[in-house]
Amino acid sequence: MAKLILSLEGSVIREVPLDKERITIGRKPQNDIQIENLAVSGEHARVMTILNDSFLEDLGSTNGTLVNGNPVKKYILQNNDVIEIGKYKLKYIAAAPAAQTAARTPAEDMDKTMILRAPAGARTPAAPAGPAAAAAPAAAAGAPPKPAAAPSLAAIRILNGPSAGRDLELTKNLTTLGKPGVQVAVITRRPQGYFIAHVEGKQFPVVNGKTLDVQAHPLNDHDVIELAGVKMGFFLKTK
Repeated sequence: MAKLILSLEGSVIREVPLDKERITIGRKPQNDIQIENLAVSGEHARVMTILNDSFLEDLGSTNGTLVNGNPVKKYILQNNDVIEIGKYKLKYIAAAPAAQTAARTPAEDMDKTMILRAPAGARTPAAPAGPAAAAAPAAAAGAPPKPAAAPSLAAIRILNGPSAGRDLELTKNLTTLGKPGVQVAVITRRPQGYFIAHVEGKQFPVVNGKTLDVQAHPLNDHDVIELAGVKMGFFLKTK
């Protein structure tokens, strides 16, 4: 399990396991990590953990949030990253093995955001693919075991509104969808497949007519997602 190590001027104060999907940080007592310091906003930041990925979001704090000395708004955390809030530091220790963490590239960890109300771009008319192809034959006897394969590439197609017909390929580990301040969700790409989770807003995403809860929900070929008044079709792509 991933964790945060809270320290001040080199002295460790506490360790916080990331055992919930959302961990909040701030000066108010209702936060999961309370830091009683005037430089810290009442609700300063939060860490969302979905499967083996955690990402940090600054909640519009007065003095900002730094990671490894750089100001951030949203950031995918990597092993040994240091979050700075005022004079306090929180070191992120990932749950994944070190070898797996090192294999991730900066490009894979970049947060890609699409605002669904943006003007329509170029249309990609390719039809949604059918069910994923059958699994490849087993490796020949004596061959070294292969690492877990990434899921088939997928995309979402906007089904209504001014951007209807536009496709977005889900090539990143994390893709944020929605309208900030209204409703936001995140789709994560993992070896087990694609998952959608609620991030922001009073209304939760709807998949195939069913409103989701706080848990990450697996996506299947041809699922229909409703988010911030926009309908989207999720589909797997043939290689």
